[in-house]
Amino acid sequence: MQIMADPVEQQLIDNISQLLKRSIVADSALQQLRSEDKAKFSQIFSADSPFDRKANTFQPYIEEIADDLLIWQQSKSKPLLIKLVKKIEQLFKVLTEFESHYTNKG
Repeated sequence: MQIMADPVEQQLIDNISQLLKRSIVADSALQQLRSEDKAKFSQIFSADSPFDRKANTFQPYIEEIADDLLIWQQSKSKPLLIKLVKKIEQLFKVLTEFESHYTNKG
């Protein structure tokens, strides 16, 4: 008998999967911008973001969210779920902003 993921868990997995795909494209765009000496920032999120990692590409943030998902799946902790959802929302927001700037210049 196969156990189905609950709707919340499935939504988290779907969101992380979508973020992963978008981050691969965004990181490629960042690499291109850096090669043109245009992306000079040292990290994507400010110090007051919910993320623990600091990076100038999106992949490490996706890894952090995926790690948080695994921890949450074990604990089902509500505070951890809230923090995870905030991270996902912030990553969607920043990716969307980045994509709109990058594609407009395309």
